[in-house]
Amino acid sequence: MTDPEVLIRTEGRIGRLSLNRPKALHALTIGMCHAMTEALLGWRDDPTVEAVILDHAEGRGFCAGGDIAYLRHSVLTDEGETGLKFFHDEYLLDNLIQSYPKPFVSFMDGMTMGGGVGVSQPARYRVATENTRFAMPETGIGLFPDVGGSWYLSRLPGRIGQYLVLTGARLDGSECLWAGLATHYLPASALDVAKQRIAEAPDAIPAILRELSAVPPVPKVAAIAPMIDRLFAADRLEDVLAALSADSSDWAQAQLTTVRTKSPQASKIALRQLADGAKLTQFSDALAMEYRIVARVLTHPDFAEGVRAVIVDKDNAPKWDPATPELVGDDLIDSIFAPLPPEQEWKPL
Repeated sequence: MTDPEVLIRTEGRIGRLSLNRPKALHALTIGMCHAMTEALLGWRDDPTVEAVILDHAEGRGFCAGGDIAYLRHSVLTDEGETGLKFFHDEYLLDNLIQSYPKPFVSFMDGMTMGGGVGVSQPARYRVATENTRFAMPETGIGLFPDVGGSWYLSRLPGRIGQYLVLTGARLDGSECLWAGLATHYLPASALDVAKQRIAEAPDAIPAILRELSAVPPVPKVAAIAPMIDRLFAADRLEDVLAALSADSSDWAQAQLTTVRTKSPQASKIALRQLADGAKLTQFSDALAMEYRIVARVLTHPDFAEGVRAVIVDKDNAPKWDPATPELVGDDLIDSIFAPLPPEQEWKPL
């Protein structure tokens, strides 16, 4: 028998979900999304479960994202039908966590990317450690920062969100705390104690996390935040590239080189989704918008090509289509963001 991909159990007065695909850095599958959704729905009205913890089992990483190989296979074999189903059901889970009526604690101890962001950021309490590495690198494979990225990243300080989506830069645990992506910073050595105490006294979660918190290292991103705000100020990709080109500093030139490697279409989508997401008042509306986008771009050549270049062949030389920002017109972006037919729109549980 194979081990379950999510360990689901109750401990003391809490429900506990542990991602359990160590060889894949706990990347999410559609089965994992279904299992967690079912468990959360069952615990929602169970008076013996007073809070929920989400963490990972053995191995490195919290959650490295979604099952990219599965999604690419869907694009190549069934025109993205099963892949789109994955996104649909993943978003249902993300929204369920965000609207969950009981305290929810996510422990982002390790790599937290893509789908890992989707299941950790909706939590009321988000714990970072010295092992945390947060990133939304989707534009590098022709996708965009979904799973609520429109909501979370557009609400970060200054232009940090735009910087993250255009470069795929990683933040460590102290930087996540500084940016508001984490609510607490604990040493990894304190996590077992924290979980045990929460299971015993879920009504004392804030006090428990506060007592076990450590003083984090100085967040490096804070020092470059003014430069990020200046160089990533524009919502047009061409303007960001122009600002970076005009700055002769080594840092700006390094970012320019990085941004130019990403899918021009995906980069423009990312900037638009953050601009639009900042205006929304409901988290579920952000997911509905992202579902419209993914319904259009999943089968676009850039995704299969990006996965080929970065993950399959690992030549890191994708041939994007369109190849330059200038060839990605506003009409194309507008069509990607347009509403779907009513019967195809994403709706929360």
